[in-house]
Amino acid sequence: MDVLRLERVGYRYPDGRAALEDLNISIRAGDRVALVGPNGAGKSTLLHLMAGLYLPSTGKLSIMGVEVTRRSAEAARRHVGLLFQDPDDQIFMPSVWEDVAFGPMNYGLGESEVKQRVQEAMHMTGIEGFEERVPHRLSLGEKKRVAMAGLLAMSPDILLLDEPTANLDPQGRRDFVDVLDRRKETIVIATHDLAVAFHLADKVLVLKRSVLYDGGFAGLVQNEAVLQEARLELPSFSRLMQSWAKETGKSFRPPLTVQEALEVLRNNYCCRGDGH
Repeated sequence: MDVLRLERVGYRYPDGRAALEDLNISIRAGDRVALVGPNGAGKSTLLHLMAGLYLPSTGKLSIMGVEVTRRSAEAARRHVGLLFQDPDDQIFMPSVWEDVAFGPMNYGLGESEVKQRVQEAMHMTGIEGFEERVPHRLSLGEKKRVAMAGLLAMSPDILLLDEPTANLDPQGRRDFVDVLDRRKETIVIATHDLAVAFHLADKVLVLKRSVLYDGGFAGLVQNEAVLQEARLELPSFSRLMQSWAKETGKSFRPPLTVQEALEVLRNNYCCRGDGH
């Protein structure tokens, strides 16, 4: 079943400017989709549509098989968790425990169920022991973990993540990727970081008001026209391997991870006991 489906969807801002045009997107349960594109491409707007926070100006949007309308939007939102790019837009309670518990409590769950969900979400995001801390005194990476815990405590079917690793230091980025890597939900992640996209996602949507590309990463890295139009830069190891292929005349499927690049090198240039 398609958990998210957009059919000829368009969206216009209140001033009439077109943000998105003629989107046809299908995402199935368990899919991991990277949403990439230049600044102003409409990535955040698309996530807000997928979360049921905005209604399409044209076309049809369905969440979990139900068309999203003004009447059905509130129920549809219960299936979706949206992580904002700036966690300060999302965390607002006096303590971390209250912030993570806010969603489950507003679902009307019992005290024991709320407590269990909060404990599990804080464990999954590595913020156990933060219960009494003030969210706005935390580091950016810690704030993002608190915001993520708040989403997980609501047990959504779909996670929509807006630049979750932006502005994090290398360790914070790795920690957050590890959290996401363990998730089983359907995930749509908007990011400028193709290395993160390669690691976490199975398919990629390139957006520039409309969809420029919808498919696998292997096809994208070989599509120079789309990469240029969307102002996307491949990770350094991918650029290195492409340059090496041109220099040596080697032919191989473009590697998407460092491990794949290492395998290409092993298969095309290996040492045979001569110490070289």
